[in-house]
Amino acid sequence: MTETSTRKAVVLVSGGMDSAVTVAIAREQGYQVHALSVAYGQRHSSELEASERVSHLLGAVEHKTVQVDLRSIGGSALTADIDVPLDDDAHDGDGHIPATYVPARNTIMLSIALGWAEVLGSTDIWCGVNAVDYSGYPDCRPAFIEAFEALANVATKAGVEGAGFRIHAPLMRMSKADIAREGRRLGVDFSTTVSCYQADTEGRACGHCDACRLRAQGFREAGLPDPTRYV
Repeated sequence: MTETSTRKAVVLVSGGMDSAVTVAIAREQGYQVHALSVAYGQRHSSELEASERVSHLLGAVEHKTVQVDLRSIGGSALTADIDVPLDDDAHDGDGHIPATYVPARNTIMLSIALGWAEVLGSTDIWCGVNAVDYSGYPDCRPAFIEAFEALANVATKAGVEGAGFRIHAPLMRMSKADIAREGRRLGVDFSTTVSCYQADTEGRACGHCDACRLRAQGFREAGLPDPTRYV
């Protein structure tokens, strides 16, 4: 039995391909996965349904969904009456932040994960943020993860007592094609995941938003069949 085989980890699960692969990596490394999803007022419930489905299929010991009403502050195409950009080049690396950015979303999600980890006696928090094929979000960069890890260790009872929290972001420097290939190696069934920003009630994708385009590009560049169900 490895040192990590009895260690608990809180893993943020969105229902998309990145978080599914993150769960699979944590499981491969022997962690007991406590999967956490956040219902923050996003446009559809199908990604939350996918979160629970993916968590159980990949062997999480439990899955929890926490409610946070980010729709009450809006400011994003995912939480307000703002159109989701379609067939846009928001991920072309020009540095602009698209309308689908949700203010402080990853900070809020990681904070909830940190609180749950402290309750569980876990020092390991995993998330699927990615700084290669990402849509210009500032909270998907290495600097953010490093800063939050530092915060975790000064802002909690466990941290100041020396627990040593670690924020794991194993996909940080992987392309979408790399992620698709890693998921295949780990046996992730991508057909059970939902990435689309405006998926329908059955989890079918629009094929035109940034998330859909990045996902399709990843499978194409990886030379793998795209199992996504489209409207």
